[in-house]
Amino acid sequence: MIGVIANPSERPIVSEFFELFKTPWEFYRSVRHYDVVLCSGDVGFEQQSAKLILLYAGEKLEFDAEEQIEVSSRKSTGMLSYRGAQLPIYGDCITFAETGEEVLVDDEHRPAAMDLKRTRNSVVKRIGYGLFSEIATLLTVGQPVAYARIPTLDLHIALLREMILASGITLAEVPPIPHGYEFIACLTHDVDHPSISVHKWDHTMFGFLYRAICGSLGKLIRGRIQAKDLLTNWLAACKLPLVYMGFANDFWHGFEERYLELEAGLASTFFVIPFKNYAGKDKHGLAPRKRASRYQARDVAGAVRRIMAAGCEVGLHGIDAWLDSSRARDEIQEIRNLTRSSKIGVRMHWLYYGKQSPLALEQAGAAYDSTVGYRETVGYRAGTTQAYKPLEAKRLLELPMHVMDTALFYPDYLGLSPDEAAKLLGEMAGHTAQLGGCFTINWHDRSLAPERLWYAPYRDLVRDLKSRSPWFSTVGQAAAWFQKRRSVVFEVDSLKPGGVYARVGADGGNDLPGLRLRIHRPHEAGRTSVYSSEDYVDMLFDENLDVQVPCGVAG
Repeated sequence: MIGVIANPSERPIVSEFFELFKTPWEFYRSVRHYDVVLCSGDVGFEQQSAKLILLYAGEKLEFDAEEQIEVSSRKSTGMLSYRGAQLPIYGDCITFAETGEEVLVDDEHRPAAMDLKRTRNSVVKRIGYGLFSEIATLLTVGQPVAYARIPTLDLHIALLREMILASGITLAEVPPIPHGYEFIACLTHDVDHPSISVHKWDHTMFGFLYRAICGSLGKLIRGRIQAKDLLTNWLAACKLPLVYMGFANDFWHGFEERYLELEAGLASTFFVIPFKNYAGKDKHGLAPRKRASRYQARDVAGAVRRIMAAGCEVGLHGIDAWLDSSRARDEIQEIRNLTRSSKIGVRMHWLYYGKQSPLALEQAGAAYDSTVGYRETVGYRAGTTQAYKPLEAKRLLELPMHVMDTALFYPDYLGLSPDEAAKLLGEMAGHTAQLGGCFTINWHDRSLAPERLWYAPYRDLVRDLKSRSPWFSTVGQAAAWFQKRRSVVFEVDSLKPGGVYARVGADGGNDLPGLRLRIHRPHEAGRTSVYSSEDYVDMLFDENLDVQVPCGVAG
């Protein structure tokens, strides 16, 4: 059991952190003996109260002076190295002149960011940054593009886990990995342009012609596409007048059939726009006119029926739902009317999102949100592969988006070739398999058709994911599974000192994969990699099971 000492203002952050690192913990009580005491800042603790004491702070403390710990440097931000992996620090960070371990060091000059002190009854590890202030930054502000590829929050969890196990303490955890699978994969599709025939003399039509004719030629010259792709796009551009006159098929129409065939029975989620010809609002006032859609949800009712008949999900691609709970209710209700489903999740059009968004969506009855991500790159904006509850919300979960096709291929963004994209996507899928959690991909409705022709990269991505044994779920199913994991509670057995029971809440979903209860055995210090395998035992853990968790110091 971990006892946590933190400032009152940090309590919501502490609670959310331990939903992501699902292990037995509670706020510190002086009458209780703990295996581990985790302290945030210069708040009082007794060194005799635990085998291991972890003291996090990014400034010099009274404890440092008392124990003669010499601070060698202080930065307002910094980059640390945790066993070779970069760990960005977004708040104050200090390093120390001496250390007993080389686990955590400054990435630039290599001074240690962790100091080790031993007393007669305890080991004290002094870590040179504020853990919960870092978690708050990640879950509210998010990471800059420069550090997008680093799963920073998950690395904070990995470091904490390692420090506990390396101190000879057994650790129980419910990892973010469904029983029977390696991780979760969510295939999603933003439906922005289901038909080109409704786009006449507008920016979408002219953009299509430019990219199909000139852009394709440039890509061929740079080796980004093959000659057959150039011919396909030129032919589509030539046929466009015939599409408008009704003499040729609309090559953007039927997006759902292409995806359902390509995904071959895998669950996926399609986000559709509720109302047409309305651009909505941005943080400055009216949004740009080109944000307005030329279709509305009712126009794709047939596609929606086919999507749902295939076992897939339809959610809201919101316009003003991010900003206004009243508008959010109207937009969600429009999708409810179309789908006859009570639980509607959200991803905002153009990824509009603000501090008020979680509360607005929650008040409107959204089942989840999946907006947080990057337009211009791919990666972990919140620093994690897990669904989390934004600090402003009471129940709404955010399932972050990690990859968007336009970010991969558009020249103004990453501008990758298909081979370069496949390599990057493979690395990200591998990270998710190592960390657990969910890999969320967004491939737009028209991305399989001219002029994008991103069919082959998506086909290869799906094949690669299948080979890694994930649970392919809708976003709604993934959010429900994370809610099930969050329902797990650890209770102290008053009749057995040191005994802890783990139970799944009564609302655990019977139709979802089970949970794993993972018992980590202590290991010796000296791991060489963040992702190295650990000695643990997994067992199926579900709603009908009470499990006594072995805990404490290994004998």
